[in-house]
Amino acid sequence: MNAPLVQDHYTPEDLLQCEPGYELLDGRLVEKPMGAKAGVVELNLAAPIRLFVRKHSLGFVIIGDGAGYELWPNRPRVRKPDVSFIGRGRLPDDIVPDGWVTIPPDFVIEVISHNDNADDVMAKAMEWLGVGVRLVWVVYPKSRTVLVLRPGGVAAWVGAGGQLSGEDVLPGFTCPVEEVFIDV
Repeated sequence: MNAPLVQDHYTPEDLLQCEPGYELLDGRLVEKPMGAKAGVVELNLAAPIRLFVRKHSLGFVIIGDGAGYELWPNRPRVRKPDVSFIGRGRLPDDIVPDGWVTIPPDFVIEVISHNDNADDVMAKAMEWLGVGVRLVWVVYPKSRTVLVLRPGGVAAWVGAGGQLSGEDVLPGFTCPVEEVFIDV
């Protein structure tokens, strides 16, 4: 896929004009490809989380290319998680902005696609924790496992027979790992 603009350095404002599927890393457009399997897994997670969040009026679930976060002052960088959650009361007037979100989400999910480099995704997960995200799930469809990351270096693998928990970010939310990988 070609980048929609041809220049050496891009800004977050430029990225808003680009076709979907790109992140901005220090002024460079980086393609964020996603395969069909990863898309199914993303929806398998986003749908029950959204239902839970809506039922309990907890905040906002943002998926896909629309979930861009500009959190690195003085750096032309916009990251796009596969799924993110922002708790109610954190956005000004509880309104999701038209452009990039400028506060860190509370919870992020990154799904490893067949096109992804797992090291790059793990580095991105660490970036999320570094800007204040309270819970990160890195989902591995190939091994059907989820790596749960929390601030302070606390991590746990959850696999077959396990339950994912929203912990203190989405209290009461649980999801069996088998449901994450249904239909894939």
